[in-house]
Amino acid sequence: MEMPPHARMSCAQQLLVRALIARFWNEPYHAPLANWGTQLHDRFMLPFFIEQDFQDVTDELGGKGYQFEPSWFAPHREFRFPRIGEIAHRGIRLDLRHALEPWHVLGEEASGGGMARYVDSSLERVQVTVLGATGDRHVVAVNGVALPLQPTGRASEFVAGVRYRAWQPPSCLHPTIGVHAPLVFDLVDTWNGRSVAGCTYHVSNPSGRNSPSFPINANEAEARRGALFSPHGHTPGPLSLKVPARDLDYPFTLDLRKFG
Repeated sequence: MEMPPHARMSCAQQLLVRALIARFWNEPYHAPLANWGTQLHDRFMLPFFIEQDFQDVTDELGGKGYQFEPSWFAPHREFRFPRIGEIAHRGIRLDLRHALEPWHVLGEEASGGGMARYVDSSLERVQVTVLGATGDRHVVAVNGVALPLQPTGRASEFVAGVRYRAWQPPSCLHPTIGVHAPLVFDLVDTWNGRSVAGCTYHVSNPSGRNSPSFPINANEAEARRGALFSPHGHTPGPLSLKVPARDLDYPFTLDLRKFG
């Protein structure tokens, strides 16, 4: 009898934990810890670098005799960082994935049942990966702001994160900053000053009618996610971009809250 996907994922996780316990039991870690600073909320929020870091862990375990196949954890990556959508234009591919975004616990407020501490879940983050772009010619912009694309180490591949306000709850940080959705991504040819391709990502159903019930199966859930992405809708005509100054603390992330 074949094991269901969620059971296989659980077994892979348990096997990884057992291997880590055995590895550190036999050889405790005494090396100094790295001070990652703001990179924990910048680079390591993006799936590309999380996957690299995870690969370092499994490679280190393999060197100690605990072999893991990267394909065992591919379902975990797709489950935690699902692909939003992708487009291709003249050999250039633009790929969007969900990324991590910490949510802040706010201070105590009076509520109907007493005191409550709300969580600001209004912020979300996506990863943008560009493959095949010419570094000094092509720029990717979101809502008219250029992304701080960083090279990944692979030829003509760049990556960046976009932090944005997805919705505006009654209790949140920076309550005067509005919602940034939908996110309009433009692949800009700077030599011509125009957007040559792009896509649009909606946080909620673009028709304005969200379903009142949960999806009945994975196919319906995937269809709902697919309805949020449109492989078109980029900005027509000449385009004037906002090019933010390089953020030395968060070089991989564009925070749209800084642009209204």
